[in-house]
Amino acid sequence: MTLGMHTGALAQKVRLATSLGDIVLQLDREKAPKTVDNFLGYVKNGHYKGTVFHRVIPTFMIQGGGMDKDMVEKKTAAPIALENKGGLRNARGTVAMARTNEPNSATAQFFINVQDNVFLDPANARDGNGYAVFGKVIDGMDVVDKIRAVPTTTTGGHQDVPVDPVIIKSATLEK
Repeated sequence: MTLGMHTGALAQKVRLATSLGDIVLQLDREKAPKTVDNFLGYVKNGHYKGTVFHRVIPTFMIQGGGMDKDMVEKKTAAPIALENKGGLRNARGTVAMARTNEPNSATAQFFINVQDNVFLDPANARDGNGYAVFGKVIDGMDVVDKIRAVPTTTTGGHQDVPVDPVIIKSATLEK
């Protein structure tokens, strides 16, 4: 088996069907295996259905996967260890795990970088840890750009919340 075939076998795609269109992510199991497995666990158990992109900053990223349209956080599995040594960069169109100030706190929430955010890469991060990139958008960047352009407000103590919820209707595995 050639390396190319092996890498292809490891490539996994997930389609996020949103209220503004579909986004297809290609996950990088080779460079972020635990993070990909964590994300796929949430995809397979239907966790993302009905969640929203609850934090939208047009010059930074769009974040989703943890709150419903009423800004109620969904229950999650235990946090995972930060997987930041794979060399993947927080470049426009990449997807990374959201976390708190604690590096090993990622659960279900993820974000899509809408521009190159090199300050989130481990080598440049203020905390020395950065954020774990685990894939990239391979189709639907136009949808990401639509989401980044929606009007936002502050609601219930949360900033940068879309005025009209951008709903993830489903997250499904692609062949």
